[in-house]
Amino acid sequence: MAEDIKAKLEQYRTAPFDARFPNQNQTRNCWSNYLDYHRCQKALDAKGIDTTPCEWYRRVYKSLCPMAWVEKWDGQREDGTFPGKI
Repeated sequence: MAEDIKAKLEQYRTAPFDARFPNQNQTRNCWSNYLDYHRCQKALDAKGIDTTPCEWYRRVYKSLCPMAWVEKWDGQREDGTFPGKI
């Protein structure tokens, strides 16, 4: 499975179509992938497993989200005021 993910990451260019978010507005897609990345990191770190599979979510949210949003959310996570459930 890790090989499949590594192969996909090597071929990655931009966020692929996600049927959960069919509209042009990709705000919710950005938010979901940001949360999924940090949830994945938290879960795999707790189990002591390699977090390479989480890189997919990071790349997707980095290509969809404005960097100002990501910086704001990272700051909120550090301060303990982040509104999402991770």
